[in-house]
Amino acid sequence: MRKLITVVLISTILLFSYHAWAQNFSPVGAWTTIDDSDNRPRSIVQITERGGNFSGRILKVFKRRGDTGFCHNCPGRFKGKPVKGLGIIWGVRQAGRNEWSGGRILDPKTGKIYNVKLSLSQNGKRLFVRGYIGISLFGRTQTWVRRK
Repeated sequence: MRKLITVVLISTILLFSYHAWAQNFSPVGAWTTIDDSDNRPRSIVQITERGGNFSGRILKVFKRRGDTGFCHNCPGRFKGKPVKGLGIIWGVRQAGRNEWSGGRILDPKTGKIYNVKLSLSQNGKRLFVRGYIGISLFGRTQTWVRRK
């Protein structure tokens, strides 16, 4: 009986350890976005996965001078919507180990929509978000930091 309890306990610990490790190697979670111009936090984005599709929504905005809180320059269904709560990443699927692509990303500041690629750092604490037009060569990469 004691041996069975030990095996169950060790199995449970291993299962939870694997789950925690696997979560760090997925873009799922909350990320702090960093402004390119001043390297200060700009927002918190929550990335979720459903049926193999990854999407991201703005949870919080760190307001700056001139911010209205609304997506005035955004096209179509995004126009005039509050930035907080706005879905800015959609249609992303896993493309390889620690890489996701095939989706789109909205820049609420400019209102432009780009193709997007996501890749994780080796330790899973940084997410490299590349928005581009056409081919990945024509774009820019932001580094987002995983929130604890």
